[in-house]
Amino acid sequence: MSDAAERAGGAGDLREVVERLCRDGSTLAGFPGGQAVLPSREAVIQCTEELRSVFFPGYFGTPDLRDESLHYFIGATLERCLRSLEEQIRRAVAFAERHDYRACEHCARFSRTAAGAFLARLPAIRALLASDVEAAYEGDPALKSRDEAIFAYPGIFAVTNQRVAHALHSLGVPLIPRIITEHAHTVTGIDIHPGARIGEKFFIDHGTGVVIGETSVIGDRVRLYQGVTLGAKSFPLDEHGNPIKGIDRHPVVEDDVVIYAGATILGRNVIGRGSSIGGNVWLTQGVPPGSRVTQAENRDIRFASGSGI
Repeated sequence: MSDAAERAGGAGDLREVVERLCRDGSTLAGFPGGQAVLPSREAVIQCTEELRSVFFPGYFGTPDLRDESLHYFIGATLERCLRSLEEQIRRAVAFAERHDYRACEHCARFSRTAAGAFLARLPAIRALLASDVEAAYEGDPALKSRDEAIFAYPGIFAVTNQRVAHALHSLGVPLIPRIITEHAHTVTGIDIHPGARIGEKFFIDHGTGVVIGETSVIGDRVRLYQGVTLGAKSFPLDEHGNPIKGIDRHPVVEDDVVIYAGATILGRNVIGRGSSIGGNVWLTQGVPPGSRVTQAENRDIRFASGSGI
């Protein structure tokens, strides 16, 4: 076959593939004007990084920040960040609700209200993050200073993103909270859903492989190590066989609990206050306050009829 014939055949194949892909992409017709307007991942991540520089001024953002320029730096950074965030919230709401991004007054009003409410929560988020840094310093003997935790620890990075994302999630903002936590997941290997509720002085040591599900509730002064999973045991289905959304399906971890590397806790079970869950333990039930659970104690071995051999 000649080169010209091969090129003609290739063009024909290309046209067929384009037609099939266009048919499969016809969901765009569900948006006003046949156009999906999404928030910008880059803009959301940039805003999160600017917030990090506000929470920890001098560590991130403008180098060589001085006391006399601190108010200006924080004010200017927040004004720029909130203006961008309001735009991204408006895009996210319009996309999620299939509204006309340019003309919908509801989307514009929601974004203004949500951005304003989020701004008011920043001092409380900053106080929680200060407690997280303190928990890292108290909980890791290898940590020489709090500065090291702020500047270098993946757990502090991931928890900062989650606390920002959780505030937006609790305000009903779609898409954007998940962008923020998944960015931290990509960078650190720590996967915390924006919906998880986390108390003060939370510390994740090492961190890689930690997974914390959407409806998890974590009390104060909780410490996790790498590879810990707070997950769901099962997914109840509706009459059509689809998972039921929005039900509590992840663990409740009370105050002063330590969960060591590789432990997996599944289901809406309560890990009582002051408990210690050993490495590689698999739990599908709750434990009372003050429990000490190790892999050997948790293993259920049965030898009847050869089982367990």
